[in-house]
Amino acid sequence: MPLLDLRSDTVTKPTDAMRAAMAAAEVGDDVWGEDPTVNALEERAAHLLGKEAGLFVSSGTMGNLVSLMAHLARGQELIAGGETHIVNDEAANHAVVVGASVRQLRDRPDGTLDPHEIADAFRNPDDAHEPPTGLVSIENAHSHSMNRPLSVAYTEQVAAIAHDRGVPLHVDGARFFNAAVALGVSPRELAAPADSVTFCLSKGLGCPVGSVVVGSKAFIGRAHRARKLLGGGMRQAGILAAAGLVALQDGPDGMVDRLAQDHANARRLGEGMADLTGILSAGGIAQPAPGRLDPDRVVTNFILFKVDGDRRAFIAALRARNVLIDEYAHGQLRAVTHHDVAAADIEHVLGAIRGALADTGRARGAVTDDVGEEQLQGV
Repeated sequence: MPLLDLRSDTVTKPTDAMRAAMAAAEVGDDVWGEDPTVNALEERAAHLLGKEAGLFVSSGTMGNLVSLMAHLARGQELIAGGETHIVNDEAANHAVVVGASVRQLRDRPDGTLDPHEIADAFRNPDDAHEPPTGLVSIENAHSHSMNRPLSVAYTEQVAAIAHDRGVPLHVDGARFFNAAVALGVSPRELAAPADSVTFCLSKGLGCPVGSVVVGSKAFIGRAHRARKLLGGGMRQAGILAAAGLVALQDGPDGMVDRLAQDHANARRLGEGMADLTGILSAGGIAQPAPGRLDPDRVVTNFILFKVDGDRRAFIAALRARNVLIDEYAHGQLRAVTHHDVAAADIEHVLGAIRGALADTGRARGAVTDDVGEEQLQGV
């Protein structure tokens, strides 16, 4: 069997349509604003999310960082969930580069923050001891809650709290289109309450590199300056942006609508895993109740879970069967479906999981009647 890599949706390879578009891309010097393909991508992204302007950046982390730099003054504070990417996975750039602190709040099992706690987290602007609150940020979809989408109504509620206090709302939308597809709403509707959104092209959308930040023209002007400060100016970047234009286009080569298939594949995998002895709920905020994995929580392309045993031995046993999964936070494991994992691959992955559980002594009674021991050894 070919290798099935479910460690992340970042491992996707560009499609044939993307490769053709990259090879034929019309390019110019983007630092001078003269790359027509980059300009077209930025305009397309802004249009899809209903914002005035966009900025092509090299990564989601850079997209978030230039957004923080554009929104926050040195010495201000950001309100964000303690289990979000900005807090946990971006090398403390908010402190090192922006000079801002973070007021961390507790993430709930559905990926949201308690609105009352958000309101209560705002600092007293008249107290010289406290850093002034300058920004609220949420993550949509929310990775550590099993990549659950945050609704339009919730985003509106958080935006109202922020705006009533005179600060903007930023959405870290690394998998923003997964959230929109899962909710059955347009990206424009989901982005409407936010002042800025960053989304990744190189995850579920399948591009080889890049992210886009969108917002008002004034905000994008500040973010553009921040990108320059960080060394993020690229020259003939249209070769990269061309793949993003393919991903965001309508029609069979576009990558947005097909995200629903990734979600369906993840749900099928979750349903199969839920019946296996030795597969446990992820615990933590992903699934607070211990015990059996609940497939109803699989609504996008993530499955977070634990195994009853040595997780590294389990990963190694899967690797021996040409299936890769990821070690994740809080003792969890992660399997992520994406463009390079087909519906037909799910049964093979389930068979590999059964075999790995058997290898690690945790699959007693978990093998279905139609999968014999000889089949397991050959997976």
